Amino acid sequence: MMPSKPARYSLFALLYFSQGAVLSFFTAFNAIYLLSHDVSMTRIGLMGTIALLPFIFKIFLGMLSDRVNLLGYGHRKPYILIGLVVQAVCLLVVPQVNPGTHFWLYVALAFLLQLGMALYDTCTDGLALDTTPPEEEGTIQGFMVGGRALGVVLIAGIIGLVADRFSWAVAFYTLAALSLLPIPLLLKAREVKQSEARRFEWGAFKAFAQPAVIGLGLLGALYSLIINGANEIVNPFLQSRFSISTTQAGFLTAVWGLGVVLGGITGGRLTDRLGHARATQVAMIMALAAIVPLAFIPSAWLAWGLVAVFGLAYGFYETVYFAISMNYTDRRIAASMFALLMAVANIGTGIGLGISGALVDNLGYPITFIILAGLNLLAIPLLTMIFGRATKKVQEY
Repeated sequence: MMPSKPARYSLFALLYFSQGAVLSFFTAFNAIYLLSHDVSMTRIGLMGTIALLPFIFKIFLGMLSDRVNLLGYGHRKPYILIGLVVQAVCLLVVPQVNPGTHFWLYVALAFLLQLGMALYDTCTDGLALDTTPPEEEGTIQGFMVGGRALGVVLIAGIIGLVADRFSWAVAFYTLAALSLLPIPLLLKAREVKQSEARRFEWGAFKAFAQPAVIGLGLLGALYSLIINGANEIVNPFLQSRFSISTTQAGFLTAVWGLGVVLGGITGGRLTDRLGHARATQVAMIMALAAIVPLAFIPSAWLAWGLVAVFGLAYGFYETVYFAISMNYTDRRIAASMFALLMAVANIGTGIGLGISGALVDNLGYPITFIILAGLNLLAIPLLTMIFGRATKKVQEY
């Protein structure tokens, strides 16, 4: 791995920074971009669900990484490199496709882009699991969530400005260049050789039969449905109600991202200090309290503070869930198990993206925010499954 802890943290933060830079488009601008080509919100939600499928099935990417040392170059590093390159190439091609007239070709490119992202995301998680001691799990997730959010913060405003001043094509080319940013540091990294105790074993998948792990997966799907479903419609809502520009949407997303950075940092540290159960309870309350006010924004200037608070809740909840997932992951199937837990969460995201768009078209934005916020209450019985009894760590299987 990297020769020092700061260098290791920097690598993970930079990998997620590049992911965040691309996610800044999908978070802040994809809906606006497609609406400008007369694509309906229902179709936008459908496109988001389809494009997310690689993240839902990323367990197979994790199994590939866990089992196959690619051409002798390692279990993680070469896959991360391939994923970054695929993402960059897709971003170079996307501007050539008009989503209004060739919607399904645009969806196919988005799917392939997300496949590349899912590959390096999965293997980056595997690399983190291979090299992070238990007492640093919350901290490393704070760097990763924070790094991704920082990518959103720094790039969202720039991309919106570039799209307004130049063109969407220039914005996509900028994102393609940023996708390659981690490669020099990645090439300097050396993988840790897997010990015999951490060699891939099919028997380790028995961990998924544990009630605590089942409950954790369901919690991941629920929280992800809520916060991503709400996040997808924030900028279209503000554009619809207050006629914000693309540049303003970018800066609002940057403010949201600052909240996510702060939520990631505080979530990681508080998870290490408070414990998983209490941190999860705090995350649920924060999400409920942050989403409801979005339905009642009376003026554009108040949106800035409310979007920042929502970002704080978003980053906090993600970091808490990721840290808990690291703790329950069996290191013999590190990338596979963590990927499956993330995939279940991504199923929630896919459902959330689909239903939020449909709910907006049929019920309007405010009611959709309230419904999504209320779904937080469904997490209460899951806490008993995860934390209500003394459960063995899955590493004991």
